[in-house]
Amino acid sequence: MSQTATAAPTRTSYPAAQAAPEPGPAGRPSLRGAFTALVTPFTAEGTLDEAAFRRLVRWQILAGIDGLVPCGTTGESPTLTADERDRLIAATVEVAGERASRDRVRVVAGTGSNDTAATIRATRRAAELGADAALVVAPYYNRPDGRMLEAHFRAIADEGDLPIVVYNVPSRTGSNVDADTFLRLAGHPRVVAVKEASGNLDQIARICRDRPRDVAVLAGDDAWTLAILAMGGDGVVSVASNEIPTELVSLCAAARAGDWDAARRTHERWLPLFQGNFRGAPNPVPAKAALAMMGLLDSDMVRAPLLPIDPDGRAAMAVVLRGLGLLETGGGRFAGRPATREAVA
Repeated sequence: MSQTATAAPTRTSYPAAQAAPEPGPAGRPSLRGAFTALVTPFTAEGTLDEAAFRRLVRWQILAGIDGLVPCGTTGESPTLTADERDRLIAATVEVAGERASRDRVRVVAGTGSNDTAATIRATRRAAELGADAALVVAPYYNRPDGRMLEAHFRAIADEGDLPIVVYNVPSRTGSNVDADTFLRLAGHPRVVAVKEASGNLDQIARICRDRPRDVAVLAGDDAWTLAILAMGGDGVVSVASNEIPTELVSLCAAARAGDWDAARRTHERWLPLFQGNFRGAPNPVPAKAALAMMGLLDSDMVRAPLLPIDPDGRAAMAVVLRGLGLLETGGGRFAGRPATREAVA
């Protein structure tokens, strides 16, 4: 990575630090805005690159991100060891605590698996490491029905020592946390949000309408962020904010302020990236390729069974990035700026 590749952003459009949103009436932490589903950098040999991860987290915070999600499925959680998960969560909490903006930046640790007892243990460990909440994906492969899903999430909320975000992504898990199931769960004081990636507009609309006001609805797909915000949702757990954190923060802030023209312009401007991150290979393969091309990662290495993107996919992603101005002559997005890598080292 060149010295300028991870330079601190200098654009004046970055939002100033703000106080954390107040908890809702039931005392639940308020989760609003753009939360980055952080990728996990690996070295060329496939080992965890903690230094690169810390640089990425620092850059996200400098860019004004609202929240950070280490060890989610975008972070390749199924192939991380328990020790690696601990290191990533601890590093995120530690780096977030280095700046006054820690008051505003929530850390939501991915702890979910298809084993309820293991998820409870992982959630308790994330609490010990200082996370603010846990992102808990619906159990994959097992394909539990609604009664079983509700029991799974209730057990984690009861015993995991953290507020939880229910993550619904049927295309990956094979099961859907339907509106009735989630709305029952939303009555639990430790269920603070849903990350909705079902793509089911009717289901999401009903959840947005009927959930308690202090329970957040977060888009689980960047391309659905504008639609979910328009239905009264609260933000997004984003893959694209690895690449463009400020832009996702701005989209959510514009919607919250009622400036729908600005929100729509941001959505339309970055839609090719939202789509490109899921073309040519499974997430996070395309996003990691983009981050490496932008100079934000040293390597786009992923862990088996995933493989780095193939040459055709890499070329297609380069076209998207170049068309959006994310690749500049002579290096990554931040080439030529005066701040150096040391700003986020």
